Amino acid sequence: IFINQKSDQHLLSCSFKEINGTGQSATSSTGDQEKTPSVGLLPGETVVKEGKAAILFPSANEVFYNPVQEFNRDLTCAVITEFARELLAQRGVKVVVPGEQERVVVSLSEETNEAEAQAEEKNGSEEPAVKAAVGEKCEHGLRVLEGLAASGLRSVRFALEVPGLQSVTANDFSAKAAALIARNAQYNGVSHLLQASCRDASMLMYDMRGKKDRYDVIDLDPYGSPTSFLDAAVQAVSEGGLLCITCTDMAVMAGNSGETCYSKYGSVSIKAKYCHEMALRVILHSLDQRAGVYQRYIQPLLSVSVDFYIRVFVRVFTGQATVKNSASKQALVYNCVGCGAFHLQRMGRRTSNGKHMKYSAATGPPVGPECEHCGQRHQLGGPIWAESIHDLEFVQKVLSAVSGNPSRFGTSKRIEGVLSMVTEELEDVPLYYTVDNLSSTIHCNTPPLLQFRSALLHAGHRVSLSHACKNAIKTDAPPAAIWDIMRCWEKINPVKREKLSPTSPAFKILSTEPSFEACFTVREDANPQSRKRHLTRFQENPQAFWGPKARAKAGGGISADLQDKRKKFQNKRKNQITDSSQLKTFPCKKFKQGTCTHGDECCYSHDLEQTNEQKIE
Repeated sequence: IFINQKSDQHLLSCSFKEINGTGQSATSSTGDQEKTPSVGLLPGETVVKEGKAAILFPSANEVFYNPVQEFNRDLTCAVITEFARELLAQRGVKVVVPGEQERVVVSLSEETNEAEAQAEEKNGSEEPAVKAAVGEKCEHGLRVLEGLAASGLRSVRFALEVPGLQSVTANDFSAKAAALIARNAQYNGVSHLLQASCRDASMLMYDMRGKKDRYDVIDLDPYGSPTSFLDAAVQAVSEGGLLCITCTDMAVMAGNSGETCYSKYGSVSIKAKYCHEMALRVILHSLDQRAGVYQRYIQPLLSVSVDFYIRVFVRVFTGQATVKNSASKQALVYNCVGCGAFHLQRMGRRTSNGKHMKYSAATGPPVGPECEHCGQRHQLGGPIWAESIHDLEFVQKVLSAVSGNPSRFGTSKRIEGVLSMVTEELEDVPLYYTVDNLSSTIHCNTPPLLQFRSALLHAGHRVSLSHACKNAIKTDAPPAAIWDIMRCWEKINPVKREKLSPTSPAFKILSTEPSFEACFTVREDANPQSRKRHLTRFQENPQAFWGPKARAKAGGGISADLQDKRKKFQNKRKNQITDSSQLKTFPCKKFKQGTCTHGDECCYSHDLEQTNEQKIE
């Protein structure tokens, strides 16, 4: 079967849980109850279970399922559930999540304001009479669209695990994929909620631009870049609706091809240590720019950069006055190629003038022709989204729901770890430094993370980690203060300055005396709670070749070209040689040039005939 533009099925072959033709399975998911399928299995069909869904596949040799993306799907279900809880509460509907206990709000203060107490009593007495459970159709519920559904795994999980849904439309351009989606909906008993669609995703969304036809939630998870669908998506989502976007073209967004990034997203990416967070801000900039064309603007709820992809959840609103703020929310990035110091230049400026807002052009640039710290030139990147990339109040609600009901998702521990880090991030500080890169710049030992964070705190600056990078340091300290701390650290762990080139960034930085004495005594607040609790914050590689695979072939199945290249090691010797006698099979380059002085004692081959035979082979 041909699966169109979908990363869920293209990325990794795994050991599928096979089910024979009788429809009996020997496997079960996290706490799932076995259900009797209403659709019989065809010969050779395979069933993959994830969450509460059981998905049919024609053949395990043709279709690939990526278990690494389970985190993406689990997180999406959690976010949509909290979004539905907020939105449907305004419509008088209360969502009911299986396994979730009643939420009790406890006040830590002894004194309670009478007005607040009366408000709480009033809210409690006006509890919605209508309740929405999972798997049931809700008349006032959410209308969900998955534009690139492939097998329909994500949509089936929505129907089975997210309460308060009116309908789920699972669309794919492939007729075979659409037929498979319909079978999977019937197999899981959600045909009353899930409808299969076989259309071009952009045209489907363009046709639903009317105010009464728009979707409350639109999920786009393409193979590669989602840019060709963004224009239609920002128009087809309802007022205050939710967009869930995945980007897997990280090579483009992380700076490997800045000109390609500009052509797709309208922003130049930079190859820097903060490239993963910059990728999040690039896609948010692109969304806000496209929404602004139609007098709409975005409000980011959650943006995460994990594994080989990024995932953003944003709400879209309409408002001509608010759209004017867009320019002041974007910024250019000046990045020093020598020491990695960066500065942001806002694209616009807004000032409050009483009840009115005054908009004007920004002034700049914030840097000179050369870096004041190392004397090197600057790269110019962006524009990027320079405001907060998370709504911490919403993230806290999702985190509380997941941690309070850990059996709901298979990746609950990792979701809790990532969201805990998100709540600890400095929301008003874009981008970050890495401790290892700062140390590498001046060629000194890397300071322990807690000591470096403590030094920033002792100096009166705020500091946090980042979910996007293990060694990241987000801080409001200026680059001058950061380099002063590194100079103080170098005095404790001196480098051999006589080996430094006078033109190197390290020589220029260390030639300046620090303006203050840094204190590296570890503080209690230097270690965040997510780190103290040893939460699963960063995932290790689950198995070999777990990353993106080749795009699906038109005739069905997955191209093996990528795997063949890996088997050939791309002409690199990956297996280390432990026996020196094996080196005799490789020609001596110095002997060929006539400069080898080892003679017969050389560990490499001096046999030119053998070398020529290897070349012929």
